[in-house]
Amino acid sequence: MPERTIVVDHLKFSYEGIFSAAELYEIISGFFFEKGWDWYEKINQEQVTSDGKQMHIIFEPWKNVSDYYMLTTRIVFNLTDIKDIEVEHDGKKIKLDHGLIKITFDGYVNSDRKKKWTKPVYWLLAIIMEKYFFRQHFTKFEDWIKSDLDDLLNKIKTYLNTCKYSYKT
Repeated sequence: MPERTIVVDHLKFSYEGIFSAAELYEIISGFFFEKGWDWYEKINQEQVTSDGKQMHIIFEPWKNVSDYYMLTTRIVFNLTDIKDIEVEHDGKKIKLDHGLIKITFDGYVNSDRKKKWTKPVYWLLAIIMEKYFFRQHFTKFEDWIKSDLDDLLNKIKTYLNTCKYSYKT
């Protein structure tokens, strides 16, 4: 039976301010394309209310890292009270969005991605092999998904300019 081990559990990020939803979407999809992940958008809902647009998006990218292991992630976006605004930058008017962004990241390492080890005897052998012989591989894949999700979060933070910078005077 395939085992799904959670590595990153509900890593949360929130931001309220000015952004471009289209650019944010492009940053995330571009990130996974650059890293060689396959892409699946499970839910993309938009609702217009009197307070502004409400968007709910769930991404589920995955990456086959070996014949036995697969990395999967689940990214849940909740964008609330999004209002269209115009900002003047370098003498040009730019259409942007203003609202609240809440992002939740989950990261998993899946074993037996081809579901070949499903019989009870094979399942027992797979568990023993994972625990004692393939532990280094599993640890490497845990570090891999942590690193990729951390890089994505830093890329989003950089785009939204939420990192604190220190300037020397």
